[in-house]
Amino acid sequence: MANSAQARKRAKQADKRRDHNASMRSSMRTAVKKVINAIAAGDKEGAAAAYKSAVPALDSMAGKGLIHANKAARHKSRLNARIRAM
Repeated sequence: MANSAQARKRAKQADKRRDHNASMRSSMRTAVKKVINAIAAGDKEGAAAAYKSAVPALDSMAGKGLIHANKAARHKSRLNARIRAM
């Protein structure tokens, strides 16, 4: 456990950041799952709409360093390819 005031503060900040990051990561995954579910249902318009909302979520998480930029690009590319193939 933290012994100094500074270490206690940093531990508290780390807890807050971890909770926030987990929440943001979860919302990003939900946005991606909405696209995948729309694709599975065969709803091209719904998938395109969900994709348009998922792209800013992926870009935002990549910009904040929560996920790597290449991972965001890979998700966007694969989802877009699956929508175009419908």
